[in-house]
Amino acid sequence: MIAEALNEQGMWNEDDRFFYDTLAVAGSAPLQLRIHSIVGITTLFAVSIIEKKKLDKLVDFQKRISWFENYRLKNNKFWPNEEKTDGDTILLSLIPRDRLVSLLERLLNEAEFLSPGGIRALSKFHEKNPYSVRIDNIDYNIQYDPGDSTSNLFGGNSNWRGPVWMPINYLIIQSIRKYGNFYGNALKVECPVGSGVYMNLEEVADFLTERVISLFLPDISGSVPQYGKYNWFYQQPGNEHLNLFYEYFHGDNGMGLGACHQTGWTACLAELIAAHQESILKRHIETTPEITVVA
Repeated sequence: MIAEALNEQGMWNEDDRFFYDTLAVAGSAPLQLRIHSIVGITTLFAVSIIEKKKLDKLVDFQKRISWFENYRLKNNKFWPNEEKTDGDTILLSLIPRDRLVSLLERLLNEAEFLSPGGIRALSKFHEKNPYSVRIDNIDYNIQYDPGDSTSNLFGGNSNWRGPVWMPINYLIIQSIRKYGNFYGNALKVECPVGSGVYMNLEEVADFLTERVISLFLPDISGSVPQYGKYNWFYQQPGNEHLNLFYEYFHGDNGMGLGACHQTGWTACLAELIAAHQESILKRHIETTPEITVVA
């Protein structure tokens, strides 16, 4: 039903190739809020890969799925995207492949969601193109704010207009990696957009992970993006190996913002690093010829 709402009930904009929030106002037609927000990207999150040999063991569960699928299709109701490989692996997701590709084109565009340190919560597109809507004679506006909020919404603590948030990046990367596990080299996208470099989705997940990790790594001068103007302190003897876990990060320069002890979600970085290393090892094994050891 969520898949049907997303794809069939006015949230997808075919011209922009993006999902938008849709506002229902009494007495008026539904209004699409054409904001390039991370909310439209969250449609990637619900994705599962099921091996047919495992599904075959769940006889009752499979029976119920088949009944529900047949019922919805018979009554011309939407059924989530379902794809199968020759190896009897099944992909279930909220969105079809062509819409996945369209979302990735925005996600991997440095003029939109892709920042040097990960995925922004709001597209940089709105830096020069603020969005405004008038409802009940009141104007509501939104623009790209890469750092701390410039709005008084929620007491001035509405910091989702451009910064990089670790939990969102974690979910995006994990979802893209799962799509990549299914499609393999059968689906490649330009990454970053405009670079002329094409990657499969597992490689895209690694690329995004490396961008997030870069927030914590020193550059050639020894400066770490997350410390910003305070790098002088963290370059002092004895401070070089101190690591903080900021709440969110500036969407343009990666400087850490908000609470600096946010291990509750910024520590997701550790899981991203582990998955990244596993992916690199997997590719190394796949591309390295077998070595014959002669005693």
